[in-house]
Amino acid sequence: MIRLKDLHPGLRLRAMVAPLVLVLVAALAGCSSTPKDDERNSPEKLYADAKEDLNSGAYDLAIKALEKVEGRASGTLLAQQAMLDIAYAKWRINERVESIAVLDRFIKLHPSSPALDYALYLKGIVNFNDTMGFLSSISRQDLSERDQQASRDAYQAFSQLAEQFPDSKYTFDARQRMAYIVNALAEYEVHVARYYYRRSAYVAAANRAQLAVREYQGTPAVEEALYIMATSYDKLGLVALRDDAERVLKKNFPQTRYFQNGMRVPERTWWQFW
Repeated sequence: MIRLKDLHPGLRLRAMVAPLVLVLVAALAGCSSTPKDDERNSPEKLYADAKEDLNSGAYDLAIKALEKVEGRASGTLLAQQAMLDIAYAKWRINERVESIAVLDRFIKLHPSSPALDYALYLKGIVNFNDTMGFLSSISRQDLSERDQQASRDAYQAFSQLAEQFPDSKYTFDARQRMAYIVNALAEYEVHVARYYYRRSAYVAAANRAQLAVREYQGTPAVEEALYIMATSYDKLGLVALRDDAERVLKKNFPQTRYFQNGMRVPERTWWQFW
């Protein structure tokens, strides 16, 4: 039997971020039925139709039906379910901002919901995927002008999930993504520092490398960041600062090969990790 953890990360994500949160569906079993003549327009029937649209990938149609469900079933678990499905559907049609807005409203209105862990996880995933889109186009913009807010927002959502729901089925994956985000942010700062160094902007290179060392201690990128600091200070004639950076580098990474090999040239794009 194939276990969820054995799936390719992309497949695992699709398996975990299902359009429906069954924890709420189970609670709806006792809902009272409407008269037969109104059955076709009942929230339950609308939701069933929306579910079919979701499963078939007709997300625009699903959103319209789910918005009706949310309005007609206001104050019920079904309305909560509809909100989560709207957020999911909007994410799938690349309406990230709208999806996040729905999730933020859900989190604010339903802090005790049995699906709050899913809402936090989905918020993290939406921002995480935006981060991946940002990384995939990294060569097409000025590196010094990039905004990494989506990465930080994803980390915050995953962190809140891990703290509030340590036993949630979404927490293990969230923690893995948190670790990646920290490493990626550190790598990004080093990438920018390297970019500046190779253009002889040594002050900027040293500052970005120093930021990586200060903010992301314990990540693999710190080793190269210290080397960039040392070489940048050397180019600037700042001997004392150069010596300090070299001393810290050798103390924390006694096997470092940067002094022999120089700055690394990645064999693949640095942000590709899956």
